[in-house]
Order: sequence, then C-alpha cells, then structure tokens
Amino acid sequence: MIDRIEKIAAAFSSFMWGMPLLVLLIGGGIYLLIRSQFVPFLYFGHAISVLRGKYDDPNDPGQINHFQALTTALSSTIGMGNIAGVAVAISIGGPGAVFWMWVSGIVGMCTKFFTCTLAILYRGKDSAGEIQGGPMYFITEGLGEKWKPLAVLFSLAGLIGALPAFNVNQLTQAIRDILLVPNGLPAGPGANLVIGIILMIATAFVVIGGLQRISKTAAKLVPTMVVLYFLAVVTILIINYDKVPHYLGLIFTDAFAANHYTGDPMFGGVLGALIVLGIKRGAFSNEAGLGTAALAHGAAKTSEPIREGLVAMLGPFIDTIIVCTLTALAILVTGVWQTTGSNGVTLTAAAFSAALPGFGPYLLLVCIVIFSLSSLLSYAYYGSKCMSFLLGDDKKHYYNYFYLASILAGATLSLDIIINFIDGSFAIMAIPTMLATILLAPKVLAAAKIYFNKLKA
Repeated sequence: MIDRIEKIAAAFSSFMWGMPLLVLLIGGGIYLLIRSQFVPFLYFGHAISVLRGKYDDPNDPGQINHFQALTTALSSTIGMGNIAGVAVAISIGGPGAVFWMWVSGIVGMCTKFFTCTLAILYRGKDSAGEIQGGPMYFITEGLGEKWKPLAVLFSLAGLIGALPAFNVNQLTQAIRDILLVPNGLPAGPGANLVIGIILMIATAFVVIGGLQRISKTAAKLVPTMVVLYFLAVVTILIINYDKVPHYLGLIFTDAFAANHYTGDPMFGGVLGALIVLGIKRGAFSNEAGLGTAALAHGAAKTSEPIREGLVAMLGPFIDTIIVCTLTALAILVTGVWQTTGSNGVTLTAAAFSAALPGFGPYLLLVCIVIFSLSSLLSYAYYGSKCMSFLLGDDKKHYYNYFYLASILAGATLSLDIIINFIDGSFAIMAIPTMLATILLAPKVLAAAKIYFNKLKA
C-alpha cells in the first residue's frame, strides 16, 4: 500500500513539474514579455532607486518597506535550488543548461513584474481589517467573487506547498554529508533529531513574531548570504581564472549544440530536452509565476503598484542570473562535473572542495544553513497568510504550530511521499496565479503607461 502511494505521489509531482506547468509558466511569461514590449527592463535603474528607499513614504499603506519585501521574497527563492538545482542541471545537461536557465530568469523577471504589481493594485483586507496582497486577493478583487474558487485553490495548495519538509530534509542531508560523516561524528537518527530541534527553535523565535520580525530578519540574512556566497565563488573563479572565458563561451555554444546532454531526448532530439531541462531548473529556482513572491510584495508599504512590480523584477535577476550563474561557474571551472559522478548538493560541495581544500565544503555548508534558514522563515509567512485567507486572521497562528512540527518531521523521518505532494501542491499554486495574471495583464499595462509617463514628465 505504501509503495503504491509513493508511486502516486512521485507521479503527481513529476506531472505537475512537467510540461503543463512549463507551458503555463514560460508560455505565459513570454506572452507577458511580448505584451509589455520589454518596457519594464528599461527602468532597471529606477527599480534600484526604489529599492534603496528613494521613494519611501511612511504614510503609504502596507506593512514593510520595498527592501524588506524583496528580501523576504528572495529568502524563499535563494536556497537549495541555486546550489543543488544548478548542479542537477549541469550534471545532466552540461554547460548549455545554464543558458536556458538564464532565459527562464529573464522571462521570470517580466512575470514577477506583473504578478507583484497586481499584488499592490488589487489589495484586499483580511478579517482583522489589515490590508493584504497576494494572488488570492488580486483574484477576488481584480476578477470578482465568481473567481473565488481559484483563490481558494491557491490558498489550499499554499498550506501544503509552504511546508518545509523538503528544505529541512536537504539541509539535514547536507550537514550529515559535509560535517558529520567526514569527521566520524554520529550521523544517525539521534543527530537528525538534534538538527531538527535546533532548526525548530530558531524558526519559532522568528515566525511567532509575525511578518515584521520575519522581514527584518530576512533583510539581514539575505544580503549576508548573497555576499558570502558571492565572495566564496569569486575566490574559486580567481583561482581558476584561466578557465573562466572558455566556460563562459561554452555556455553559449553548448546551449544550441547540446554536446554534453546525457538525459533522454525530447521533442525529437537532445536540444529540445536540454532547453526543457534548463528552463525547468530556472523556473524551479526563481519561482516566478507561482505566486509566492506576490505574497511578500503584497505587504509592501507603497501606493504605487508599478514601483513594487519593478522591485520584484529584481528578484529573478539576483536569484537566477547572479546566484545560479555563480554556482554553475564554480562547478564548471573546477572540472568536477566531468570527473565525479556526484549530483545535487554533493557536486557543488565537490567543486568547493577542489578549489578550496579543507575548508571549502564547510564554507558551502555555512551558506546552505543560512539559505535554508531564511527559506524556513518566509515559507512560514506564506502558509499563515493562506490560512488567514481561508479561515480568518485569528486562526492563522495555528498554522505556525503545524509548520514547526513539520520541521521536526522533515529532519527525522523519510518523507518521500510528503515531499512529492508538497512539490506538486507548490506547482498547483501557479495555475490560479498565472491565469489571473494573464487575464489582468491589461490593467497592469494601463497602470504602467500612466506611471512611466509621470516619470518622464
């Protein structure tokens, strides 16, 4: 019976993260890209000015500033997808997979511009009268009450999709493989229990304090982890500086030659399979179109929806174009992608070990811990916000206790079934998010025209 459930869960997750979702996310994103005529990209510098607080007004509605909204959103997207996901893409697809991850990131920038503009344009109020934003609110406020089943679908999927079992499971594995086993330390169930308890306590201290404490913690953790990871990988690239130009060129040439692809063909050949692989890993990494970022950006303190859309647009750029590229180059220039059969986080650890013998893997482990902890904080907020929409603001705190218990379960149990259902549920969130975004795209374009004309005046 258990084996049958495992197969069903695995098939569910594989299907949801397969072609239907990619068509919706990437196809919908390309549609939004064409409709916008790339105009948002022309205001990249203005987005940075907004992020720095140049246009902040303490009297604007909302709960957190632009910087806190972006770092809260980034704290969920910058994580194992950037470290393990990139390694998976390269181990199967070779250097060319990175190029298609970039394509996914560029499309994702436009998608987040639209979804997070809508999160401010159509904010609603929760049962406590607090202004809230996110897919469930822009569906009901923008499309009307008859579309509420879509909002409920998003929120129900969000309750499961936001659970941290996968993140905790991978973090526990990284601690075991990088720290405990190589040093002959106990790495059995007892060690997993201790790791789970520590993570649960650390997360509880922050999430029970609500959005303000989560956003302030994320505002400190995210810049720290990006800078630390950036410095670590730049050190690796400096050590292997003579190989960097070769692999940068190979990323472009192999993207269309697919000479290093080792997976199954798709669409009649290996090139089609390579494109799908790279785009899928990019979409999984930056989460553009899933609606999670809109939950964070919907709480931003602003009266200008387009400003928040521009700030949100920076997310996939930082996540996919910068952080994923750093991981990819570290793996490529050290040569471990060709000399080891490792995959996922173990392959990235091998790259750090090859370039920085002795302390490299431990430096990566520090980055992984910070990445994972920050993800735990933001996902707790996403789940409680979904609970608030479904059952009322006074009930959302119950989700925190369920969430904290799942951290302990994720660290101590084999949760293949639950992890697959979590992944699949996370993907379901994209269906109402993207459908509503495409339907409401004209509203965003109209608001953008007014805002950009004011900037020029």
